[in-house]
Formats: sequence, C-alpha cells, structure tokens
Amino acid sequence: MRDKRILLIIGGGIAAYKALLLIRQLKGAGAAVTPVLTRAGAEFVTALSVGALVGEKVHEALFDLTSEAEMGHIELSRSADLIVVAPATADLMAKMAAGRADDLASTLLLATDTPVLVAPAMNVRMWTHPATQRNILTLQGDGVRFVGPDEGEMACGEYGPGRLAEPEAIFAAIRAALVQGPLTGRHVLVTSGPTHEPIDPVRYIANRSSGAQGTAIAAALRDLGARVTFVTGPAEVPPPEGVQVVRVQTAEQMLAAVEAALPADVAVMAAAVADWRVENAGAQKMKKVAGEVPHLSFAENPDILASVSKGGMRPRLVVGFAAETDDVLAHARAKRLRKGCDWIVANDVSPATGIMGGAENAVTLITETGEESWPRAAKEVVAQRLAARIAGALDG
Repeated sequence: MRDKRILLIIGGGIAAYKALLLIRQLKGAGAAVTPVLTRAGAEFVTALSVGALVGEKVHEALFDLTSEAEMGHIELSRSADLIVVAPATADLMAKMAAGRADDLASTLLLATDTPVLVAPAMNVRMWTHPATQRNILTLQGDGVRFVGPDEGEMACGEYGPGRLAEPEAIFAAIRAALVQGPLTGRHVLVTSGPTHEPIDPVRYIANRSSGAQGTAIAAALRDLGARVTFVTGPAEVPPPEGVQVVRVQTAEQMLAAVEAALPADVAVMAAAVADWRVENAGAQKMKKVAGEVPHLSFAENPDILASVSKGGMRPRLVVGFAAETDDVLAHARAKRLRKGCDWIVANDVSPATGIMGGAENAVTLITETGEESWPRAAKEVVAQRLAARIAGALDG
C-alpha cells in the first residue's frame, strides 16, 4: 500500500474506536490517510486522537473557509485512491443511497468518482430492517464495496449481525480494493459450502463439503481485482477477507441471496446445494420413541445454477460444478447442457479420492469448445488457474 492515498470517513457509534486501530495498520503499510470525522463520530473519538495518528489535519466541517481555500471538498473527494467509510452508520448509508449531501462526509461521497468501501456498524435490528437492506442493494448497484458486518454481541446487549468488521478484515478489504488486475471493475458472485436443510431445530441434512474450494476461488478472484460477493452455507473453512460475505443456511436462503447479489459479470456456483429439503420439518425436536421411526417427507430444492443460467439477469459467464462418484465426465457434460451454464468444473469425489473435505482437487473444465483435465493440486492452485481462465474469457 505504499504511496496509496486513503480518505477515511469515521462515522458514529461505539465501534469508531476501531478506526484508530485501522489507521495504525494503514500507516504501518505505507498508506497516506486523510481523515474525515463526522459529527456523530466525534462523539466517540476525538479529532486530537485521530490527527495524532495520521499526522495531518482532521476534516470535520463542510463550510471550512481555510480548507476550501487550500483544497476544497470537491478536490478532497477526488485526490484519494480509495474512500473508506468505517464505521458506516445506517444514517450515513441512507444518505449515500439517497444522494444527500448535507454534511462534509455525505458531500464528499456524492462528489467523487473514486471507489468506495463501506464497513457498516449498527444495531442488529437496524441492519436487518427492510429500509437498510434496500439501501445496501442500491449502494451495491452503484458499485460500492462492503466489508462486514460481523455477527456477535452488540454494545447494546443484543446479538446478531451488525458488528463492525475487525480492523484486520477492513485492512484486507482495502488492500483488495486497491488491486489493479485483469478483473478490476468486475463483479463476481461465488457460492460455496454446503446447505443445511432442517429436520427439526436440532437435526439437519447436509453433505461433506468443507467450502475450501469455493473459498479459494473467491480469494483468487479477489486477488485479480474483482469485487466478490461470497454467498456461503455453514462451511468449515472461514470465508476469505476482502470480499462481501453473505451467510445462509438453506438452499432457499442461498437462492434469495444469489438473486439479491445480481447483476454480476460472472457467477461461480461452487456450493454443494442439497437437492432436497424436509417438507414436514418439525417445529420442535423430534423425540425418539422405541420401536418407531419418524416419517420424513421430502420436497425438491430450487435449482440455483439453472435459475442463474436461464434467468433474466444472467451473468456473462456462468460456471457450475459437478461433484460425481461415477461416470464423472458423462454426468458433467449432461449437467452443463441441462443447467444452461457456460462451463462445468467436474471432479471425482469418491471416498477413495479424499477430495470432498480435503486440501487438494483434480478437475476437468468442460466448456462448449472442449475439455481440459488439470492435474491434482492444492485447491488454491486450482482456484488460481480457474480465476485466470475467467479473466481471459472476459477479455476475449
């Protein structure tokens, strides 16, 4: 990040103290940080503490005659390589989505053509409120990147999504946003992990997917400069930093998250989605009764890959996965045609291969024009090779 210029807007909320830790990381990496402290942010951190860390003036007022004479808020908004809003309150995000400019922070955000990264922080009910969710979709449609929020205990005592991402995660997202690669300016949707289909509040149906391959693909695409939306089921492997993470449990939730993330330039559907769900799932834990076996009625889950491939907001390139245990290539070829996707990544997940849940993969990439069998390698290597092929296809 040496010589990169970050305009850091510090919003209100108890999480504003984490902005001080973020500044230290950015400065340590060689970045220049220009701080903007909102009126609400100043209730939690002081201009003195922020200024001491960055070593320059802290901008607070829209109508500052000295600042206007020296630089002006318009130039301030355009002189940075990246604008970071951390923490971003629900109010500040609403202003951004509506195009309001009634203070220095919102005016800078409206007057810029510089990329913007937002790190939300708010009460869980504010985060899940339909108005906030509408604003998020609007901002994502405008090309704004998101990092977080995390899930956990709030300062107010409630628990859920809304915690500001940790400074390390925001730092990684900043680094990813500054990458200039072949996928810079592209939005890529990646699904990963298994889905859990409940039998009752305690039990569920799932598969052995660890989410390792999907996570590696998301990271590889991020490293090529893509803005990645990562929709993940309850995977064993944690999601990569520097991407927008959407966590789901069931296939129906994953479909809704995928549809909400569109439009995208590319969709890589690496999730191992359960084909069926329990139609008569119990509202309470089913009790074991000696000599009796519960009857489970199944219903077919939505076909997410086919929905994306054949939908009205179809990405330019749709990549599916075929994890098979027999006749791998024959099943994968048929799946590509049946689902309507452009590419299929086929692999043998028979127990003897150790691929399902393992660290390595051996795949065959099937396209309309041919097939390529790649040698067995670490899943990160497979991901990098696939990401490079995706970048080449978009340039072609």
